[in-house]
Amino acid sequence: MACNEPEAPPARSTENDALEAAAFRKLLAHLRQRTDVQNIDLMILAGFCRNCLADWYQEAAAQSGLAIDKEQAREHVYGMPMAEWKTRHQLPATPEQMARFDAAMRAHPKT
Repeated sequence: MACNEPEAPPARSTENDALEAAAFRKLLAHLRQRTDVQNIDLMILAGFCRNCLADWYQEAAAQSGLAIDKEQAREHVYGMPMAEWKTRHQLPATPEQMARFDAAMRAHPKT
């Protein structure tokens, strides 16, 4: 297998699901604590941000038959209503950040 080929995910198990859920909770706690890390910087460096996590959370809920809207999912990820988080923590994107974001999106288009 080449380095750039993703490995097949491990077989599903209750234990594995619990471990992944614990890791996800730690990630959310970390991001809630690191309010200095801006979403645009996450997108530039990693190709995802808090909003992406909320979208994935909402998709997982829908796959499980749960109705969670976008705002509920974002509140779960942010730990507060998104509007409140933006007021408290979000800074305007600089022209340099926008240029780096555009370059990152061109280099790694969504599939």
